[in-house]
Amino acid sequence: MKRFICLIATVSLLSCTAKKGEEDFIKENMSAVKTQLTAMLDETKTGDPLKFPRTVKEGRLVSTSMYDWTPGFFPGSLWYAWEQTQDAQLREQATAWTEKLEPLKDFTQHHDLGFMVYCSYGNAYRLTGNKAYRDILIQSARSLSTRFNDTTGCIKSWNSFKSWHADSATYYFPVIIDNMMNLELLFFASRETGDTSFRHIAVTHAENTMKNQIRPDYSSYHVVCYDTLTGDVQARETAQGYADNSTWARGQAWGIYGFTMVYRETKDPRFLKTALGMADFYLDHKNLPEDKVPYWDFNAREEGYKPGERSNANKVAAKYRDASAAAITASALFELSGYAGDKSAKYREAAIKMLHTLGSSEYRAAAGSNGNFVLMHSVGSIPHGFEIDVPLVYADYYFIEALQRYQNSLK
Repeated sequence: MKRFICLIATVSLLSCTAKKGEEDFIKENMSAVKTQLTAMLDETKTGDPLKFPRTVKEGRLVSTSMYDWTPGFFPGSLWYAWEQTQDAQLREQATAWTEKLEPLKDFTQHHDLGFMVYCSYGNAYRLTGNKAYRDILIQSARSLSTRFNDTTGCIKSWNSFKSWHADSATYYFPVIIDNMMNLELLFFASRETGDTSFRHIAVTHAENTMKNQIRPDYSSYHVVCYDTLTGDVQARETAQGYADNSTWARGQAWGIYGFTMVYRETKDPRFLKTALGMADFYLDHKNLPEDKVPYWDFNAREEGYKPGERSNANKVAAKYRDASAAAITASALFELSGYAGDKSAKYREAAIKMLHTLGSSEYRAAAGSNGNFVLMHSVGSIPHGFEIDVPLVYADYYFIEALQRYQNSLK
């Protein structure tokens, strides 16, 4: 009996020690995040106040206007950092950078309002309860809804898409897998207002994405182009991946995250099945490195995958990693593990492995380096020939979110 009690005590001690070690890991990474964000805030003081950090080029910070798809990530990161540290300066700056984005509530020129507004104002409202932020989010959902087409059953992503193929065909109702991420804003607006039209748009878009954009093996097409007169699919191609039939790593990550979120909001088992299938494709793929940070495309330079004639992808020999895809996937897997039944441990362990890789010196920048971004080695678009092996603001945002989700899971 004494031996059994000692064994239980030993197991309990080891468990507590392991938990303490992981809490220290999260704390150390959040300290590094705060250091980099604080330095970046200092750097932005001398720039255009309406420009938002995005990446680095030739050692210099690259910022973009609020009408780019990425401006919500920097204020969103500030909110997460404030939530962790309760640093008054971070809250003040998070508020200021968020409120600069108010004009976006009426923006209708592309689909990225979820990234632009929900990552910024969504976190602001969650943490402060400011009703003015709620109203901006709801109006943003109305603006996003104007891009929904009843015939296609989808939200239009870009106003047009030009194929990489020699004929340079142009399509006028492209839907990209990234668009799944914008649906959370619509679910929020539906809950807050009781207006079910927002939810209807979100669910219909997710259903058609599941039908037309996800392959039988749960890999994903990047771009699906629709005919607005018939609703038929005109083309399935890629914009940022290696080839039309390949699997762009960040696109797969958006799908895992997006369908996990839609399952949370609907509890529809079809969406859970899709999220699980997409996660398994990612984690079980023969080309996924041991550290679980993927190459920018799962099939780059493989036989049977051919880039479009106009794409820069066929000119790039190096197999670049994409830390942004790993950060997005890690964050998604912490949530998905809570819904996954007997697969929960698989997803949780993979998410932890990804975080530890990203938090290592291989991917996390030293203080004061990397343009004051947290993560190195992300890829924007190799076919377009830009943002190759650089820091990206959204990689940082989802890395910080994944750390937060991991911490919450340890409580």
